[in-house]
Amino acid sequence: MEKEKLVDMLRLMYKIRFFEERAIKIYKEKGIAGESLGALHTYVGEEAIAAGACINLKKDDYVVSTHRGHGHCIAKRGDIKRMLAEIMGRVTGYSCGRGGSMHLFDKETGFLGGNGIMGAGIPIALGAAYRAKYKNSNQVCVCFFGDGSSTQGTFHESLNISALWKLPLIYICENNLYAVSTPVSEEVSIPNVGDRACAYGIPGKVIDGQDVIKVHNAVNEAVKRARDGQGPTLIECKTYRYYPHCMIIKETRQEEEIKEWKEKDPIVSFEKKLLKEKMISLGDLEKMKQELEKEMDEAENFARESPYPDVENFKKEISDLKV
Repeated sequence: MEKEKLVDMLRLMYKIRFFEERAIKIYKEKGIAGESLGALHTYVGEEAIAAGACINLKKDDYVVSTHRGHGHCIAKRGDIKRMLAEIMGRVTGYSCGRGGSMHLFDKETGFLGGNGIMGAGIPIALGAAYRAKYKNSNQVCVCFFGDGSSTQGTFHESLNISALWKLPLIYICENNLYAVSTPVSEEVSIPNVGDRACAYGIPGKVIDGQDVIKVHNAVNEAVKRARDGQGPTLIECKTYRYYPHCMIIKETRQEEEIKEWKEKDPIVSFEKKLLKEKMISLGDLEKMKQELEKEMDEAENFARESPYPDVENFKKEISDLKV
């Protein structure tokens, strides 16, 4: 893989981490005062999956996300100013400040949005992939979902149809070992979600989701297969989130378990690899971090200076919708 692509993946991972840490800071400081809407599902610890997957995509390829979708939106080259504005309920946000953290949407980048309903994005991705095949556009769709969603009927129905029709769809299960607070061993009947692919006659892979190179390679192969008309692939990425489920539900996981996973931090390990192979210097790394911190400052200032949605306009829009 060329140097530029490797460095770009590291930058994406850091950008996701910095954005989430900034969002957490704002949430903790102003959440009760109304600066942040609802729960905040952060992607810290899982950055390698979004970065490694989305770097294989073209601008017009589709991505369908989850309730934990900030990282996906950034990896699909979303605008962090509009993202933070949305999270803070401002009219300049992606959903005009009315959707909050779980309802980012960006048609320009092919980001078809997050979803607050478990597994609800899977049939949306099926529709996007069907459109791509029907239009013969050579587009693909990447559908992110969690281990909990792999037990939903939408998951199995979608895999069956996409396999039958050979749709250009890449299913990526981000298995962070917990569905809210329920351990994966108590919700999934087999050790690996990826093994469920065999029931539908499609490739299934189980990989280390903390290794951005492994994620990239698995998704790269799946994307090529999809563009060649060979149909869908299921990829399970074993990963871990560092923070509680959504900032408002009490942490139930063991401290030792969290500590062990943090020692396998995807950014730290990849950074060490690039430094060792002289793909990046310490000076370049520091410059990257400074640039990203500046981007976060600009995004926060943009969001804070943006107005809230006008309540009267909202009432009028609702009234106009009445039949």
